[in-house]
Amino acid sequence: MRVSQIMTEGVITITERATVIDAAELMLYHRISGLPVLDARGGLVGMLSQSDLVRRTEAQTETRRSWWLQLLTGQDMLADEYVALRERRVGEVMSRPLVTVSPYATLTEAAELMEQTSVKRLPVVVGDSLVGIITRKDFLKPLGQSRSVSVFPIDDRTILSNVEAELQTREWARCGQIRVSVNAGIVVLRVTVPDERVRAAVRVAAENVAGVKDVRDELTWIDQSFRILAPSPTVEERLN
Repeated sequence: MRVSQIMTEGVITITERATVIDAAELMLYHRISGLPVLDARGGLVGMLSQSDLVRRTEAQTETRRSWWLQLLTGQDMLADEYVALRERRVGEVMSRPLVTVSPYATLTEAAELMEQTSVKRLPVVVGDSLVGIITRKDFLKPLGQSRSVSVFPIDDRTILSNVEAELQTREWARCGQIRVSVNAGIVVLRVTVPDERVRAAVRVAAENVAGVKDVRDELTWIDQSFRILAPSPTVEERLN
């Protein structure tokens, strides 16, 4: 699966000349935690996150250095610190360098990039153009799409047929004796399977069939190491 399949399009952005107050209000209104920052030509130049604004808020409690420590601290560093603490423009407090991802990258590549750079969101770009954004919660979308959903109700007979057809295509389902019944969309699984892992797989297979509302697992797990031994014959039985 590619980034383009789960990214959010129509991204809310802000310009680098906007104020941090504008940015805070925009985040609160849209209930988002980050904003891609654009220059005057619409090019992507940075990201502004809640943590960037929090650091600026904490700047109100500026640390006062002793006179000798101020002498040891370079004037250029003090000037940079002053700007970072009091600057009102987004362009001065946004995060750099900018980490982006291609819409054609795989989800694995995007996840690894987020892990390596310790970011929670990645702007998705084609060239210099912003086409979307991907956040950590977007990786949950494939899970919500994995179960088949039908617009129209499916009758029990069709559900039963589809569950049985699914199990017939799986080698691991052939090693046991499985009976399936369906009532009002609820699937009941009965009889025996030789392995606990097979039991779980049968249940999951039924759960992912369209129209299934619930699965009741009444499968019996048989330990293959267990054997029922017949009693030894008596002397009389052997002689006869």
